Amino acid sequence: MGITEAILLTIATAATPLLIAAIGELVVERSGVLNLGVEGMMVLGAVGGFAAMSLTGNPWIGVVAAIAMGALAALAFGFLTLSLAANQVATGLSLTILGLGLSGLLGVEFVGKAGTKLENISIPVLSDIPLVGPLLFGQDPIFYMSIALVIGVSWFLFRTRPGLTLRSIGDNHVSAHALGIPVLRYRYLAVMFGGACAGLAGGHLSLVYTPVWIENMSAGRGWIALALVVFASWRPARVLAGAYLFGAVSIGQLHAQALGIAIPSQFLTALPYVATIVVLVLISQNVRATLINTPAMLGRAFVPDR
Repeated sequence: MGITEAILLTIATAATPLLIAAIGELVVERSGVLNLGVEGMMVLGAVGGFAAMSLTGNPWIGVVAAIAMGALAALAFGFLTLSLAANQVATGLSLTILGLGLSGLLGVEFVGKAGTKLENISIPVLSDIPLVGPLLFGQDPIFYMSIALVIGVSWFLFRTRPGLTLRSIGDNHVSAHALGIPVLRYRYLAVMFGGACAGLAGGHLSLVYTPVWIENMSAGRGWIALALVVFASWRPARVLAGAYLFGAVSIGQLHAQALGIAIPSQFLTALPYVATIVVLVLISQNVRATLINTPAMLGRAFVPDR
């Protein structure tokens, strides 16, 4: 029971940043914008959160700083791609490269410093239930935020008028503009929400997962989050399932190494990324389903005067 509980807890912790980053990117892509800078925004959120926590001693200020760093980076991306109609793919890749380099620069003085971990929430009585208690009622606050985000985004996209409007923009921004919908305003808000989520995901890495600052500590999680959106066919509930699946793969390879399984450690370390590629290849086989769920305007710039 103890080993099972420990494994499930580590899977939940590993899946949380993937889930938050992916749910934010899902909203962005539903609006018709493709932001490949998730990795860069995550690592900026990680360094911003750790720096704020280290300077103030308050991990909650670190959480706010992480969200702000991600949102500001997304705002820069939005200005270039929405206002200036720059290529979204090139700009997103540039944002990732910039984020990795800038985070290394900003985090130089924080390398090796011990951080203050964001404490878990423990609900009396419920958290003492074997196995289920610690998993559902004794987690860190960002874990509960991730679940709330999935529920909130699902409700927003499929149960509210603004959500329907956002999806209509992603499917045909020209028609939406003709109906008087402020396309760029909706997309700016979606992009900044995605950036805030990526920043929060990065903050989880440096404030909960491993409360230290290590250069490039996002370690490719932003790319996995991007793949998760496609894996989930742009559906929030499927993102939740996919995040925990990939979290299980990530944790599984660590336990396999600890058990001394005779498989090269390099292969086990690469296993989450191999799984990502395999899943994307399998999904691409069903072209019809992919086309039905993909926002039609994904990656296409919108210029009102054209």
